Amino acid sequence: MDTAPVDEQGKRHHPRYVEVRESAEFGELRRAHRSFAFPLTVAFVSWYLLYVLLSNYAGDFMGSKVVGNINIALVFGVAQFVTTFLIAWWYARHAAEKLDPRALAIKSRLEEGE
Repeated sequence: MDTAPVDEQGKRHHPRYVEVRESAEFGELRRAHRSFAFPLTVAFVSWYLLYVLLSNYAGDFMGSKVVGNINIALVFGVAQFVTTFLIAWWYARHAAEKLDPRALAIKSRLEEGE
């Protein structure tokens, strides 16, 4: 009898993949990813929603001039783009330093066993 787990499409998985998925090392990799990605995602979405809410409900504040014809809304809008690029750069650095080496180690051990 085949004891390989079955997914929602009815496909059977090789026991080796299940073993890797349930390993402590894979769990650490997932935790390293989640502990970085989830808080940063929540922070960015909150920052974006603040921008949207201020734009909708604090028009006078957002229309306040900073310098010349540059108002707070424009500064916040540009800051959204800057924040997006900084987060992408930071995540790429984090992945290269902490995630990729772990993932490659798991991958190489998995490929050795096949």
